[in-house]
Amino acid sequence: MINNVKLINILCSMTVKNYHFIAIGGAVMHQLALHLHNQGYHITGSDDAIFNPAYDNLNQHGILPDKMGWFPERIHPHLDAVILGMHAQKDNPELIRAQELGIKIYSFPEFIYEQSKDKKRIVIAGSHGKTTTTSMIMHVLKSLNKDFDYLVGAQIEGFDYVVKTSLDAPYIIIEGDEYLTSPLDLRSKFLHYHPHIAVITGIAWDHINVFPTFPEYVETFRKFFHLIKDKIFYYYKDEELKTLATESGITSALAYQPLPSHLKGDDVFVTYENHEYPVQIFGEHNMANMSAALNVCRELGITAEDFFQQIYHFKGAAKRLELLYDNPENKVTVYKDFAHAPSKVRATVDAIKNRYPERKLILALELHTYSSLQKDFIAQYHNSLDAGDVACIYVDNEALKLKKKDAIESQWLKEQFGREDIFIPSNPDEIESWVKNQIEDNSVILLMSSGHWGGLDLKRLYSL
Repeated sequence: MINNVKLINILCSMTVKNYHFIAIGGAVMHQLALHLHNQGYHITGSDDAIFNPAYDNLNQHGILPDKMGWFPERIHPHLDAVILGMHAQKDNPELIRAQELGIKIYSFPEFIYEQSKDKKRIVIAGSHGKTTTTSMIMHVLKSLNKDFDYLVGAQIEGFDYVVKTSLDAPYIIIEGDEYLTSPLDLRSKFLHYHPHIAVITGIAWDHINVFPTFPEYVETFRKFFHLIKDKIFYYYKDEELKTLATESGITSALAYQPLPSHLKGDDVFVTYENHEYPVQIFGEHNMANMSAALNVCRELGITAEDFFQQIYHFKGAAKRLELLYDNPENKVTVYKDFAHAPSKVRATVDAIKNRYPERKLILALELHTYSSLQKDFIAQYHNSLDAGDVACIYVDNEALKLKKKDAIESQWLKEQFGREDIFIPSNPDEIESWVKNQIEDNSVILLMSSGHWGGLDLKRLYSL
């Protein structure tokens, strides 16, 4: 028998809702638009520029705007709601029109909360590792045929979209981003989710265009800490998290440690409760992520045995220590990673060094984000590339122009990183030549960036 609440939800869902997306071309915004479109909702949207893969994805599903720009006439009284992206401005003509008509306006996180307010919410937050930790939990739940909704910041193998909402799933797994909500709401996105269970992987200063000082950055996590309803897991080494846990007085705040791991030949094993389990990922930071994911899954009723049976097949989230190339004959291996913030760079470099201790380590880092191009912030990278045998740092002049930054002098950059022998290429061709000249038998190349390497086709680096 269907209870009354469920019956009301089903009846409401039978009425097709009309949603308009302002800034539909965003990486996650367009994925939500696609998901709702495939759920049967009527979706429209606008943006001033849309790039791939969003352009092709929207076009394939017939919801690409017919022309770029903002058009107030697209906002009409028959809309059930407008979903507002961070890319829009407060004076956006479509936003102003929606306000004039009194149409409900959701930011992205507000909409996700609205869709999940009757579910158990599990939120993974932190300056680093949250995408991987969220992906691990999703992978295990899907492998065990559990029904759940989700929001994650990268494409995950086995999932069509990075976001899913539904009427029936009992819980939702959310990657909680600390960046701003919308032009109308300058709070962190994760402050909207009110989790029952939460993970905080660590606090390392980032997004200095939003949080100009480290104390301000910590403060948004303090606010998040106090919104958690039932239980929080936090990384045991993080001093800021220890302080927040003590200040909060939350008795259910539990510290977690990386799972112990070791190599047997080329294979990685973790140890848990006196059992060894093979895994395909490596690095202390990933062992910490796995420990956090295990804790969450145990809270959701999954046994350790089931968790490790399924996590063995997890190869990582897209762009997170992603294996691009591996030649067992000459032992040349290439990885790329989304690492851009100093803490992420250090963790990724250390993971590769520990995984391949006998190989030549070739490091290439692109500084691309607002923070990484901010001169006051670059000192945070000091010594982060020291574990590499050789290293280069690339700064795309176009990225500097877009972020209205002055050119960065090469010698000054070397001093900030604390390494005189760093190579500073001036264009993508020089990156390619440098990497190819460094490759020799028994070497591993690590490419770290959240950017595009000036348009360089990375396959050219290892097509020897």
